[in-house]
Amino acid sequence: MNQSSKSTLYGIHSVRESIGRRPVEYVLIAQGHGGPRLEEILQLCRIHGVATRFVPRQALDRIAGGAGHQNVAAICSAKPYDDLDEVTAGSDAPLIIALDGVEDPANLGAVIRTGVAAGASGAIIPERRAAGLSAAVARSASGALEHLKIARVTNLARALSELKKKGIWVYGLAPEAAGCYLELDYTLPCVLVFGGEERGLHRLVRETCDALASIPLYGPIQSLNVSAAAAVVLYEAARQRHHRRATEPVALDKAHEAGGGMPHDSD
Repeated sequence: MNQSSKSTLYGIHSVRESIGRRPVEYVLIAQGHGGPRLEEILQLCRIHGVATRFVPRQALDRIAGGAGHQNVAAICSAKPYDDLDEVTAGSDAPLIIALDGVEDPANLGAVIRTGVAAGASGAIIPERRAAGLSAAVARSASGALEHLKIARVTNLARALSELKKKGIWVYGLAPEAAGCYLELDYTLPCVLVFGGEERGLHRLVRETCDALASIPLYGPIQSLNVSAAAAVVLYEAARQRHHRRATEPVALDKAHEAGGGMPHDSD
Protein backbone atom coordinates (compact mmCIF):
# COMPACT_ATOMS: atom_id res chain seq x y z
CA MET A 1 0.00 0.00 0.00
CA ASN A 2 1.79 3.16 -1.13
CA GLN A 3 1.59 6.37 0.88
CA SER A 4 -0.58 8.26 -1.62
CA SER A 5 -3.25 5.57 -1.62
CA LYS A 6 -3.59 5.45 2.16
CA SER A 7 -6.66 6.61 4.02
CA THR A 8 -7.53 6.85 7.69
CA LEU A 9 -10.90 5.80 9.02
CA TYR A 10 -12.13 6.36 12.54
CA GLY A 11 -15.25 5.36 14.44
CA ILE A 12 -16.68 1.95 15.30
CA HIS A 13 -18.94 1.50 12.26
CA SER A 14 -16.52 2.92 9.68
CA VAL A 15 -13.65 0.71 10.83
CA ARG A 16 -15.76 -2.43 11.29
CA GLU A 17 -17.33 -2.22 7.83
CA SER A 18 -13.98 -1.58 6.13
CA ILE A 19 -12.37 -4.81 7.39
CA GLY A 20 -12.67 -7.47 4.71
CA ARG A 21 -14.04 -4.98 2.19
CA ARG A 22 -10.89 -2.97 1.41
CA PRO A 23 -7.21 -3.53 2.21
CA VAL A 24 -6.53 -2.51 5.83
CA GLU A 25 -2.90 -2.14 6.89
CA TYR A 26 -3.55 -2.00 10.63
CA VAL A 27 -6.12 -0.97 13.21
CA LEU A 28 -5.37 1.31 16.17
CA ILE A 29 -7.24 0.90 19.45
CA ALA A 30 -6.98 3.20 22.46
CA GLN A 31 -5.15 1.63 25.39
CA GLY A 32 -7.36 0.75 28.34
CA HIS A 33 -10.58 0.69 26.33
CA GLY A 34 -12.67 -2.34 25.45
CA GLY A 35 -16.23 -3.55 25.24
CA PRO A 36 -18.18 -5.80 22.86
CA ARG A 37 -17.96 -3.48 19.85
CA LEU A 38 -14.18 -3.11 20.03
CA GLU A 39 -13.90 -6.85 20.69
CA GLU A 40 -15.90 -7.48 17.51
CA ILE A 41 -13.39 -5.38 15.57
CA LEU A 42 -10.48 -7.29 17.10
CA GLN A 43 -12.13 -10.56 16.12
CA LEU A 44 -12.61 -9.35 12.53
CA CYS A 45 -8.95 -8.33 12.44
CA ARG A 46 -7.95 -11.83 13.51
CA ILE A 47 -10.18 -13.42 10.87
CA HIS A 48 -8.86 -11.23 8.05
CA GLY A 49 -5.24 -11.11 9.17
CA VAL A 50 -5.21 -7.39 9.97
CA ALA A 51 -2.57 -6.18 12.43
CA THR A 52 -3.75 -4.33 15.54
CA ARG A 53 -1.91 -1.81 17.69
CA PHE A 54 -2.84 -0.39 21.07
CA VAL A 55 -1.92 3.29 21.38
CA PRO A 56 -2.61 6.15 23.83
CA ARG A 57 -5.98 7.77 23.30
CA GLN A 58 -4.20 11.05 22.54
CA ALA A 59 -2.73 9.46 19.41
CA LEU A 60 -6.25 8.73 18.14
CA ASP A 61 -7.30 12.27 19.02
CA ARG A 62 -4.55 13.57 16.72
CA ILE A 63 -5.44 11.17 13.90
CA ALA A 64 -9.14 12.09 14.04
CA GLY A 65 -8.42 15.80 14.32
CA GLY A 66 -10.64 16.14 17.37
CA ALA A 67 -13.60 14.30 15.83
CA GLY A 68 -15.30 11.46 17.71
CA HIS A 69 -13.22 8.34 16.97
CA GLN A 70 -14.83 6.01 19.55
CA ASN A 71 -11.36 4.72 20.52
CA VAL A 72 -10.58 3.09 17.17
CA ALA A 73 -9.03 4.00 13.82
CA ALA A 74 -7.82 2.11 10.76
CA ILE A 75 -5.00 2.82 8.31
CA CYS A 76 -6.24 1.43 5.03
CA SER A 77 -6.36 1.94 1.29
CA ALA A 78 -8.51 4.80 0.02
CA LYS A 79 -11.92 3.73 -1.21
CA PRO A 80 -11.69 3.70 -5.02
CA TYR A 81 -14.25 5.52 -7.11
CA ASP A 82 -16.36 3.45 -9.49
CA ASP A 83 -16.96 4.02 -13.19
CA LEU A 84 -20.32 5.47 -14.18
CA ASP A 85 -21.20 2.17 -15.87
CA GLU A 86 -20.54 0.30 -12.62
CA VAL A 87 -22.98 2.52 -10.75
CA THR A 88 -25.82 1.47 -13.06
CA ALA A 89 -24.82 -2.20 -13.37
CA GLY A 90 -26.64 -5.03 -11.67
CA SER A 91 -30.16 -3.58 -11.63
CA ASP A 92 -32.94 -3.35 -14.18
CA ALA A 93 -34.28 -0.27 -12.40
CA PRO A 94 -31.35 1.48 -10.69
CA LEU A 95 -32.01 4.18 -8.11
CA ILE A 96 -29.07 6.58 -8.21
CA ILE A 97 -28.22 9.68 -6.19
CA ALA A 98 -26.45 12.61 -7.85
CA LEU A 99 -25.11 15.47 -5.74
CA ASP A 100 -24.48 18.78 -7.51
CA GLY A 101 -21.83 20.61 -5.52
CA VAL A 102 -22.37 19.32 -1.97
CA GLU A 103 -19.28 20.58 -0.14
CA ASP A 104 -19.90 19.56 3.48
CA PRO A 105 -18.43 16.08 4.19
CA ALA A 106 -21.04 15.53 6.92
CA ASN A 107 -23.83 16.10 4.40
CA LEU A 108 -22.24 13.80 1.84
CA GLY A 109 -21.77 11.07 4.43
CA ALA A 110 -25.34 11.44 5.70
CA VAL A 111 -26.76 11.18 2.17
CA ILE A 112 -24.67 8.07 1.50
CA ARG A 113 -25.90 6.49 4.74
CA THR A 114 -29.55 7.18 3.90
CA GLY A 115 -29.04 6.04 0.32
CA VAL A 116 -27.75 2.64 1.44
CA ALA A 117 -30.59 2.29 3.95
CA ALA A 118 -33.17 3.15 1.27
CA GLY A 119 -31.72 0.72 -1.28
CA ALA A 120 -29.97 3.11 -3.66
CA SER A 121 -27.81 1.53 -6.35
CA GLY A 122 -25.07 4.14 -6.31
CA ALA A 123 -24.14 7.79 -6.22
CA ILE A 124 -22.48 10.34 -8.50
CA ILE A 125 -20.46 13.33 -7.33
CA PRO A 126 -18.55 15.94 -9.34
CA GLU A 127 -14.78 16.35 -9.14
CA ARG A 128 -14.72 20.10 -8.61
CA ARG A 129 -16.25 22.30 -5.92
CA ALA A 130 -17.65 19.32 -4.06
CA ALA A 131 -16.67 17.07 -1.17
CA GLY A 132 -14.79 13.90 -2.10
CA LEU A 133 -14.54 10.68 -0.15
CA SER A 134 -12.63 11.29 3.08
CA ALA A 135 -12.37 10.11 6.66
CA ALA A 136 -14.97 12.69 7.69
CA VAL A 137 -17.37 11.43 5.02
CA ALA A 138 -16.80 7.83 6.11
CA ARG A 139 -17.41 8.77 9.77
CA SER A 140 -20.67 10.52 8.89
CA ALA A 141 -21.74 7.61 6.66
CA SER A 142 -21.25 5.31 9.68
CA GLY A 143 -20.02 2.33 7.68
CA ALA A 144 -22.36 2.80 4.70
CA LEU A 145 -19.54 4.06 2.49
CA GLU A 146 -18.36 0.46 2.04
CA HIS A 147 -21.74 -0.56 0.61
CA LEU A 148 -22.37 2.01 -2.13
CA LYS A 149 -20.84 2.40 -5.58
CA ILE A 150 -19.75 6.00 -6.06
CA ALA A 151 -18.61 7.58 -9.34
CA ARG A 152 -16.75 10.88 -9.48
CA VAL A 153 -17.25 12.68 -12.79
CA THR A 154 -15.68 15.71 -14.41
CA ASN A 155 -18.99 17.02 -15.78
CA LEU A 156 -22.19 16.14 -13.93
CA ALA A 157 -24.56 17.40 -16.65
CA ARG A 158 -22.78 15.25 -19.24
CA ALA A 159 -22.92 12.21 -16.95
CA LEU A 160 -26.65 12.71 -16.47
CA SER A 161 -27.12 12.93 -20.24
CA GLU A 162 -25.32 9.60 -20.59
CA LEU A 163 -27.69 8.06 -18.08
CA LYS A 164 -30.69 9.39 -20.00
CA LYS A 165 -29.43 7.62 -23.12
CA LYS A 166 -29.63 4.38 -21.14
CA GLY A 167 -33.32 4.98 -20.41
CA ILE A 168 -32.80 6.35 -16.90
CA TRP A 169 -35.04 9.24 -15.85
CA VAL A 170 -33.38 12.25 -14.25
CA TYR A 171 -35.35 13.95 -11.47
CA GLY A 172 -34.01 17.21 -10.06
CA LEU A 173 -35.06 18.47 -6.63
CA ALA A 174 -35.40 22.26 -6.58
CA PRO A 175 -37.28 24.32 -3.95
CA GLU A 176 -38.82 26.61 -6.56
CA ALA A 177 -40.17 23.80 -8.78
CA ALA A 178 -43.94 23.73 -9.30
CA GLY A 179 -44.20 19.94 -9.22
CA CYS A 180 -44.23 17.99 -5.96
CA TYR A 181 -41.77 15.14 -5.30
CA LEU A 182 -44.74 12.89 -4.46
CA GLU A 183 -45.93 13.11 -8.09
CA LEU A 184 -42.86 11.37 -9.50
CA ASP A 185 -42.73 7.68 -10.38
CA TYR A 186 -39.68 6.24 -8.65
CA THR A 187 -40.36 2.67 -9.75
CA LEU A 188 -38.71 3.66 -13.05
CA PRO A 189 -34.94 3.56 -13.42
CA CYS A 190 -34.06 7.01 -12.10
CA VAL A 191 -31.41 9.30 -10.74
CA LEU A 192 -32.31 11.83 -8.04
CA VAL A 193 -30.33 15.05 -8.30
CA PHE A 194 -29.84 17.23 -5.21
CA GLY A 195 -28.16 20.63 -5.25
CA GLY A 196 -25.43 22.01 -3.03
CA GLU A 197 -25.88 23.78 0.28
CA GLU A 198 -25.79 27.31 -1.15
CA ARG A 199 -26.50 27.38 -4.89
CA GLY A 200 -28.82 24.44 -5.44
CA LEU A 201 -28.79 22.94 -8.93
CA HIS A 202 -26.51 24.52 -11.50
CA ARG A 203 -28.17 25.72 -14.69
CA LEU A 204 -26.83 23.01 -17.02
CA VAL A 205 -27.71 20.29 -14.52
CA ARG A 206 -31.20 21.73 -14.11
CA GLU A 207 -31.70 21.84 -17.88
CA THR A 208 -30.63 18.19 -18.18
CA CYS A 209 -33.34 16.97 -15.81
CA ASP A 210 -36.46 15.30 -17.22
CA ALA A 211 -38.49 16.73 -14.36
CA LEU A 212 -38.04 19.15 -11.47
CA ALA A 213 -39.88 18.76 -8.20
CA SER A 214 -39.93 20.34 -4.77
CA ILE A 215 -40.66 19.24 -1.21
CA PRO A 216 -43.58 21.23 0.25
CA LEU A 217 -42.66 23.17 3.38
CA TYR A 218 -45.46 24.21 5.70
CA GLY A 219 -43.69 25.92 8.60
CA PRO A 220 -41.80 29.20 8.95
CA ILE A 221 -38.47 27.60 7.90
CA GLN A 222 -38.42 27.52 4.11
CA SER A 223 -35.41 25.32 3.44
CA LEU A 224 -34.15 21.83 4.18
CA ASN A 225 -30.62 20.60 4.67
CA VAL A 226 -29.60 18.55 1.60
CA SER A 227 -29.24 15.37 3.66
CA ALA A 228 -32.75 15.85 5.10
CA ALA A 229 -34.20 16.52 1.63
CA ALA A 230 -32.48 13.42 0.28
CA ALA A 231 -33.90 11.32 3.12
CA VAL A 232 -37.45 12.51 2.39
CA VAL A 233 -37.26 11.73 -1.33
CA LEU A 234 -35.28 8.50 -1.05
CA TYR A 235 -37.81 7.02 1.33
CA GLU A 236 -40.67 7.95 -0.96
CA ALA A 237 -38.75 6.12 -3.68
CA ALA A 238 -38.29 3.14 -1.36
CA ARG A 239 -42.00 3.18 -0.46
CA GLN A 240 -43.04 3.11 -4.10
CA ARG A 241 -40.56 0.42 -5.03
CA HIS A 242 -41.74 -1.85 -2.25
CA HIS A 243 -45.40 -1.29 -3.07
CA ARG A 244 -45.31 -1.40 -6.85
CA ARG A 245 -48.43 -0.63 -8.83
CA ALA A 246 -49.14 -2.15 -12.23
CA THR A 247 -47.37 -0.01 -14.84
CA GLU A 248 -46.98 -0.06 -18.58
CA PRO A 249 -43.21 -0.12 -19.15
CA VAL A 250 -43.44 0.00 -22.95
CA ALA A 251 -45.64 3.12 -22.92
CA LEU A 252 -43.35 4.81 -20.38
CA ASP A 253 -40.28 3.98 -22.45
CA LYS A 254 -41.90 5.47 -25.53
CA ALA A 255 -42.85 8.61 -23.61
CA HIS A 256 -39.24 8.98 -22.49
CA GLU A 257 -37.92 8.55 -26.04
CA ALA A 258 -40.42 11.16 -27.24
CA GLY A 259 -39.28 13.62 -24.58
CA GLY A 260 -42.53 13.37 -22.64
CA GLY A 261 -43.23 15.34 -19.49
CA MET A 262 -43.02 14.40 -15.87
CA PRO A 263 -43.82 10.71 -15.26
CA HIS A 264 -46.39 10.43 -12.50
CA ASP A 265 -46.92 7.65 -9.99
CA SER A 266 -50.50 7.26 -11.22
CA ASP A 267 -49.53 6.90 -14.93
